Amino acid sequence: MAASAELTAELSDVELSAALATAAGELLNTVRAESGLSGRDLGDAGDRQSDDFLQERLAGLRPGDAVLSEESADDLARLEASRVWIVDPVDGTREYGKSGRRDWAVHVALWERGEDGAGSLVAGAVALPALGVTYASDPTPIAPAVGLAPPRTGRRRVVVSGSRPPVFADTVAAALDAELVSVGSAGAKAMAVVRGEADAYVHAGGQYEWDSAAPVVVARAKGLWCSRIDGSPLIYNQRDTYLPDLIVCRTELAQSILGAIRA
Repeated sequence: MAASAELTAELSDVELSAALATAAGELLNTVRAESGLSGRDLGDAGDRQSDDFLQERLAGLRPGDAVLSEESADDLARLEASRVWIVDPVDGTREYGKSGRRDWAVHVALWERGEDGAGSLVAGAVALPALGVTYASDPTPIAPAVGLAPPRTGRRRVVVSGSRPPVFADTVAAALDAELVSVGSAGAKAMAVVRGEADAYVHAGGQYEWDSAAPVVVARAKGLWCSRIDGSPLIYNQRDTYLPDLIVCRTELAQSILGAIRA
């Protein structure tokens, strides 16, 4: 998906998440090109304007739903809500603030409570505005692409944080006979796996629900494995939004990665 769809209440939740992420990304591209700001000032301006946009549109288009955003005060009434949008207005604020960086994203995900009282992610999208693409939680196959990481060398590839790679990164890479590659934001790293630029993304340096919700619901829809580093499920809309670790990978690699981490 490239251009944003018209934002109307008639859109399905998947369509709306993609349209919102795309439109917020277009807004961020404009702020980046026209504000004259850079670095932290640009990141702060982008965070604020993207969050305002997403909050206003969700309030108008899904007025009965709650919202959990990195950039707004947490209203704990969401814990009793049946539907909660989990958004990260700019995932990778540092990368967004640097001219030429493409590895930042916009996250929009929807959590919904089931009849049994438990909840799960049911829709979402990740926009990569600097690349002009948005990936939604539908089963549409994704053609291999390059743009978040250098072209492959022929080996398997594991993407990690450049500033906070997990202590077990080298062990995982050795178990897969893979190379480690640094990519910016969490959404960009997860989408590198979706796009076929990498085979796995592993993280254990601390994250929150908004960092992984949209990437996880998109990756699952594309048939990828998503879990915590001990193999347990990722659970969202919790009182404590800290969700510090994550694996996104090709399903056939999951047990090798989990075994390497346990070792």
